[in-house]
This record gives sequence, structure tokens and C-alpha cells, in this order.
Amino acid sequence: MTIYDLKPAFQNLLRPACRGLVRAGVTANQVTIAAMLLSVVVGSVFALNPARSWAALLIPVWLFLRMALNAIDGMMAREHDMQSPLGGFLNELTDVISDAVLYLPFALVAGVSGELVIAIVFAALLVEMTGVVAVQIGASRRYDGPMGKSDRAFVFGLLGLLIGLGVDVTSWVNPALGIVAILSVLTIINRVRGGLGELS
Repeated sequence: MTIYDLKPAFQNLLRPACRGLVRAGVTANQVTIAAMLLSVVVGSVFALNPARSWAALLIPVWLFLRMALNAIDGMMAREHDMQSPLGGFLNELTDVISDAVLYLPFALVAGVSGELVIAIVFAALLVEMTGVVAVQIGASRRYDGPMGKSDRAFVFGLLGLLIGLGVDVTSWVNPALGIVAILSVLTIINRVRGGLGELS
């Protein structure tokens, strides 16, 4: 069970916005690229101002909006005949780019282990790669948890919120990040096992 399992209910709330964008002539790929570019902007602002509470608060706000945009571009592609090979590439590549630019700046926050943040970002890349490789071997795209894209967004969104609100996280943040790293490795294992299980 992961946050990703809540996606259908979230999509139902966003469907009117999705239809409005389609009527306005916006394409799914445009939404995907816009979400990535805005992630670069938000991540850059945070990286340049790691000690500013307002910059940290940008992260949870943007992660929620990014999640909405990611759900919308998927609905536009599936429900409005906008699926394309290019869209498949963009969907996977922009996700890992956005994760990296949004989460790496936490390594610059005082008291946060830069090594752990980098390790989590690297593990996140492997997690998503594992999900895609499942398709290559004939299984479905794997979204197994416990630390998928939505779960990472929740963790870093919460961390950004607490830092932005002035909560002292130094006593527990690094052990918590260590757990996230371990769960990321477990997620890779689960996706491999899930993909192989499909084939058997």
C-alpha cells in the first residue's frame, strides 16, 4: 500500500480541470514539460536560499501542485487520445529530473546529511528505472512500494514544511532519511520481484 494507491480518487477531483485544459488546446506533453520546468525553477530557488523558511515552504506547495499536474497529463493522454511514444519518454524522464532538482537542495540545509540526500536521489532513479525495465521484460510498469514517487514527495514535502515552519529537525532528520534510503532499496527489490512474478 502506497500513496500512489490514492491516485484514482485524486484524479476524479482533477477531471474538470483536465477537460478545461483540453478545451483550451493544451496538450498532455505541454503539461508534462511545464511541470518539469517549474520544478527546476522551484528547486533552484530553494538551492539558492537553503536557510530561508519561505524557500523551504515552496517545496510542499509545489510538490502538491506537481502531483496534480502529473495526474492531469496522464488523464489527458489516456482519456483524450493524446498518448504518444514521445509522451512516454517525457513522462519517465521529466519525473526523475524533477525529483533530483527538488530534493538535492535539501543537502544544503544545515543539519541535513548531504550524503543521505544524494543517496536517496540516486536510489529514486534506480527505483523508477526498475519500474520501467519491467516493461522491457514483458511485465507491466511496476509501481510497487513502499517508497515510490508519491511517497518520496510526501517525505520531502513534509520535511520542507517542517523546516519552513521553523521546526528543529536536526535531532531526527538524518535517521529518518536513512530509513527512506533503506525503503528505497526495498522498493527496488519489490519491483523486481513484482515484475518477475508477473512473468511466472
